[in-house]
Amino acid sequence: MDCNTVKPGQQNNGLGGATGPFWKSLQQFLPLVLGAVLVGVTACSSSPMPTNDSNALPVVATFSILDDLVQNVGGEQVQVITLVGPDGDAHTFEPTPADSAALTKAAVIFENGLGLEPWLDDLYSASGATAQRVVVSNGVDLLGIHEAGAEQAATDADHADHGEFDPHIWHNVANAMQMVENIRNALSAADPDHADLYATNAENYLAELKDLDGWVRERVATLPAARRKLVTSHDTFGYFAAAYGFEIIGTAMGSASTEAADPSARDLAALAETIKAADVPAIFAENVANPQLVEQIAQETDVKMGPPLYTDALGKAGSDGDSYIKMMRYNVDAIVNALSE
Repeated sequence: MDCNTVKPGQQNNGLGGATGPFWKSLQQFLPLVLGAVLVGVTACSSSPMPTNDSNALPVVATFSILDDLVQNVGGEQVQVITLVGPDGDAHTFEPTPADSAALTKAAVIFENGLGLEPWLDDLYSASGATAQRVVVSNGVDLLGIHEAGAEQAATDADHADHGEFDPHIWHNVANAMQMVENIRNALSAADPDHADLYATNAENYLAELKDLDGWVRERVATLPAARRKLVTSHDTFGYFAAAYGFEIIGTAMGSASTEAADPSARDLAALAETIKAADVPAIFAENVANPQLVEQIAQETDVKMGPPLYTDALGKAGSDGDSYIKMMRYNVDAIVNALSE
């Protein structure tokens, strides 16, 4: 069975071995700290790690959106530790010893790949984990980094860590469906005794996602094509735009990563002129990025701010974006409503 896996120790994003003070100290003192940090792992994770007598499969998801997909497929048969939680930014995440401990306890590590988690290779190596790594973006029809961010990204010292492809695949529901299939295959391979359960859960969830995709298309169809213009904090909606008929006018950070350096006054002025020329109805901040830049652009262009969108992370429990399906419905409604006015 093809499980879309990466063998333990395989590099995914071009990073070398562990470097820097954190990684060296972690390698030196890991045996001493593991016992202590394992006690506190559940305090900073979305789900508790199973106890020794639990039959649930211990897995790690690198960020909150992926956590939700894994939970829907695995159900009660998996216990998920999430490294980057709700409203957290995987681009800028800094691992802790507790995250290293979580990797050592996991049977499977689910990751997006495509450079979204530039810290993961070093964390995996330093932890000594042997868990199977599963890249859920395998099989997705990938897009290159959006042209609007190419110049800025090329000058970003960290750009090489983020790869040449846009990692934000989940904003196209069809891609989320491929991710779910990859998760199902990996869980079935790691825990074949419960393969039928994973298959049933995945089938039910895929039906929900298919309905979601149809709803997105119907909702977007109510917005005139001339008004389907997006300006956001960073370049995260490339797959959404390609799938649902939007145009990316520009981004405040001019990059597919929130790690990009602050844009110059010249860059912001050029974006403001582009927004005015395109007659953009509204622009949007995001839950993983400081809204200050977008607010500044809105003031300079006299364009209204739409509601902040959930982009690279789910919202906290009880919010409008605390699951993948709720996130997509909220975002689409917010975008369509703001651009309609």
